[in-house]
Amino acid sequence: MEKNQEQYIDKFKIFIKAIYAGFMIGIGGIIYLSVENKIIGSLLFSFGLSTIVTQGFYLFTGKIGFVKKWIELIDMLITIIGNYIGSLLVAVLANAAHLKIDSSALVSKKLENNLLNIFLLSVFCGVMMYLAIDNYNKSKNIIFVIAPVMIFILSGFEHSVANMFYFNLAGAFSLKSFGYIVVMLAGNAVGARVFGLKPDWE
Repeated sequence: MEKNQEQYIDKFKIFIKAIYAGFMIGIGGIIYLSVENKIIGSLLFSFGLSTIVTQGFYLFTGKIGFVKKWIELIDMLITIIGNYIGSLLVAVLANAAHLKIDSSALVSKKLENNLLNIFLLSVFCGVMMYLAIDNYNKSKNIIFVIAPVMIFILSGFEHSVANMFYFNLAGAFSLKSFGYIVVMLAGNAVGARVFGLKPDWE
């Protein structure tokens, strides 16, 4: 009984940490949409992931590449739900505050792209996110978090949780947008897992 209780508590902690992570990615999205210069926007966006890493929050794209057991996929599902809630909360608050930001054009452009392209762009982003976390864990150098974030944004790679925020901000609630997010999650996972399974040769 106590063991089950501990497991429920652990899952709840993951859920809360995932909400915080989604919230921080949403903050990064606000920053990115608030500045005209994309380079500056991508640099400031990286504050979101930097905070997630240093605070130990749970972000799907930062965790999926390090999954070792099938049972951990339950934690990933909890993480996705928490990330979505966090990103939705920021979008709701941003709209309520009447911030002068708009993601409608960005969302429309994404939804006009075909799913294969979206998947491949998501794979690239998954690679960047895995390397951001893995390199940071090995070096404790925050530049390894900042650079991959700037790379995925400036290259047009698709980050599933960031797009949750953009879609929520634009009010893009439809089966099509849901399907695109699912494809982005899958692509992020594949990209991260490919590098997560690399042989550890010395």
